[in-house]
Amino acid sequence: MDLMIRMTGPGGADRLEAMPGTPQPPNDGEIRVRHDAIGVNFIDIYFRQGLYPLPAYPAVLGVEGAGIVEAVGSGVVDLSPGDRIAYAGAPIGAYASTRLLPQGRALRLPDGISTRLAAASMLRGLTAHMLLKHLYRVGPDTTLLVHAAAGGLGAMLVRWAKHLGATVIGTAGSEAKAAMATTHGADHVIVGRNADLEKEVRALTEGMGVDYAIDGIGGDTLQRTFGCVRPFGLVASVGQAAGFIPPLSVEALGPRRSISLARPSVMAYSANPILYKTAAADLFAAMARGIVPEIGAEYRLSQAAQAHSDLEAGRTTGSLLLIPD
Repeated sequence: MDLMIRMTGPGGADRLEAMPGTPQPPNDGEIRVRHDAIGVNFIDIYFRQGLYPLPAYPAVLGVEGAGIVEAVGSGVVDLSPGDRIAYAGAPIGAYASTRLLPQGRALRLPDGISTRLAAASMLRGLTAHMLLKHLYRVGPDTTLLVHAAAGGLGAMLVRWAKHLGATVIGTAGSEAKAAMATTHGADHVIVGRNADLEKEVRALTEGMGVDYAIDGIGGDTLQRTFGCVRPFGLVASVGQAAGFIPPLSVEALGPRRSISLARPSVMAYSANPILYKTAAADLFAAMARGIVPEIGAEYRLSQAAQAHSDLEAGRTTGSLLLIPD
C-alpha cells in the first residue's frame, strides 16, 4: 500500500502520521516519481518545528529523494517512464511513496549511482558545493573548520574539501564520532561539546586561526566559532541543530576580529535553475570519484517520526533514509 507522512501542524515528531496515499496523475510539465529512497535532513525538522513556517496544514515534508519516473504529464519531453532520477529542494513533499515533481527539478541519474546513494547525497551534496565551490573557493591553501564532522553534511564536507586539497579540522561530540571524522579524512578532530574551540584551533594553526569555518550546529556554537577564524576569514552558518541562535551584535564580527559571516540557504541555491544543474553535475562527478556520504541508518517510511527523533537527539551519524514500505 502506498503511504504518505502527513504533518498535522508544527510541533514534535508526534505530529507526523502515516496515511494511505494514492498516486496522482501528473499535470502539464510534471512527472510522477515512485521513490526508492527519501532523504531525512535537519531542514525537515526545522519545517516540522515551525522554525520555517509552511503556508498550510496538513503538509508533507521532505526535500530530497530518488526513484523511478512512473508517469509524465503533457509537455515533458526529456524524461520517460522508467528513467532513474533524483532531486533536491523545493517544492517539499518527499515523504511519500509517490509524488508529483516539476520536470525541471528531476535530475537523470548517471549509471553507477544508485537511487539509495543519490537520495542520501542530493541535499548535502548541493550544500557542500555551495559552501566549498561557490561561497568560498576552497583549495590547497585553505584551512577549514567543519563542525559535526561525523554527521551527514559534515562527512560530505570533509571528503570533498580533502579532495580539493584543504587542511580540515573537524569537531565531534565523542571519541567514536571523532574516529569516524578521521576516517572521512579530517586532519585533526576536536572532541567534546564543551571543548575550548578557540584555544584548540589556535594551537593547531600556529595561532593564526582557520581561513573558513562552517557551522551547522547553531546555539552558542556560532559565537564560539568566531574566535577560531583568522582576520578577514569567513564563517558560514548553515543550521541550528543545537537550537536557536542568540541575537548577534555586529561588533562580534569586527572591527577587532575583522571576519565575515554568511547565512546561505541551499534551498535558495537549488532554486536557481542554472546553479542547480551545474552543482548537480559537479556532485555526480564527485560521487563517481568516491566522494559520497555514509548511509548511517535506514527506516521504513512509516517510521519517519522515529527517524526525526533519532536525528534530533544526536543518536545518528551519516545520512538517514526513509524506504517506502
